[in-house]
Amino acid sequence: MAVRSGQTVADVGAGTGYFSLPLAETVGLQGKVYAVDAQNEMLALLRQKLDESAIPNVELIHAEAGNTTLPRCSCDLFFAANVWHEFEDRGAVLKEAVRVLKAGGQIAILDWRTDAPPEPGPPVAHRLHSSNAVDALRSGGFQNITVAYAGLYSWLVQGEIKQ
Repeated sequence: MAVRSGQTVADVGAGTGYFSLPLAETVGLQGKVYAVDAQNEMLALLRQKLDESAIPNVELIHAEAGNTTLPRCSCDLFFAANVWHEFEDRGAVLKEAVRVLKAGGQIAILDWRTDAPPEPGPPVAHRLHSSNAVDALRSGGFQNITVAYAGLYSWLVQGEIKQ
């Protein structure tokens, strides 16, 4: 992903901050990461990590992926890691991405490969092929869609919001 200093990133389904923390480092003090998660327990664990490491540019948001409560046109990147297969209403999540992304903003969806070993990650039967995300992005109005493998276990689908 082309994350740069000064950007604002929504890490949707942030969990305990596995990606939020390195994203915060990458965007730097001029940037911001919104760590969005529906589970208070996950956000509490992330809060501990933030307090221990004194990272000031991560804001915790308790919300669902389809209604993040983030300001309209506030983010350069909408990132969803290892949760695409969990979303019940992926269309609502994409509509929310469109709402919070700035013109020319990016979406990045990272999830488990269907052809990878069953461990780690969710059961193979719960995983979705990357084409599911590609089709959803096309239907959701995204362009310049790319697909890549990210290591042995994951795929990454990226797209850009139409201006």
